[in-house]
Amino acid sequence: MSAPLRVVPPPGVDLDAAQDAAAALLSAFGLDLSDPSLAGTPARMARGYAELLTPREFTLTTFPNDEGYDELVIARGIPFGSMCEHHLLPFVGTATVGYLPGARILGLSKLARVVELFARRPQVQERMTTQVARWLDEQLAPRGVGVVVEAEHTCMTLRGVAARGSTTVTSALLGVLRTDPGSRAEFLALAT
Repeated sequence: MSAPLRVVPPPGVDLDAAQDAAAALLSAFGLDLSDPSLAGTPARMARGYAELLTPREFTLTTFPNDEGYDELVIARGIPFGSMCEHHLLPFVGTATVGYLPGARILGLSKLARVVELFARRPQVQERMTTQVARWLDEQLAPRGVGVVVEAEHTCMTLRGVAARGSTTVTSALLGVLRTDPGSRAEFLALAT
């Protein structure tokens, strides 16, 4: 029999303290943690939140734009999960991220990595959308950046107003994609 997988928390994450806090929270709601079906829940919660709130490290990979490519580069349907900073409930959806290259082009997988970088923390969708766009603009110096995010927020669909099936769409456009009506329209047409 193989040993169980051990989760190694990232620096700054105290899984033991998180497990104790999860147990206290569940107990405060009247749940019996001696029940065999709930006994491991505090540990699972601690590991789960650590995973949801910690982005994976990555190195931004760019390449010279030797061919002078000057059309949009867009990755659509990038799935992500984040946590609403107001309720610590998940919101999940997809992001479309694009840019008009300048002197450098980006390794395509990095568009998804940047989305994860900003999604894996307590967030609001509007800020996350803007952070992805600004980060790419600063790191890549493209002629323009566009980000469209669509997500379902469980803080709105499972509680409160309980508007099941509703989604929220946000966008951030920088550079030429903001200032040039034709480029803006092309990006938004391709983003949906």
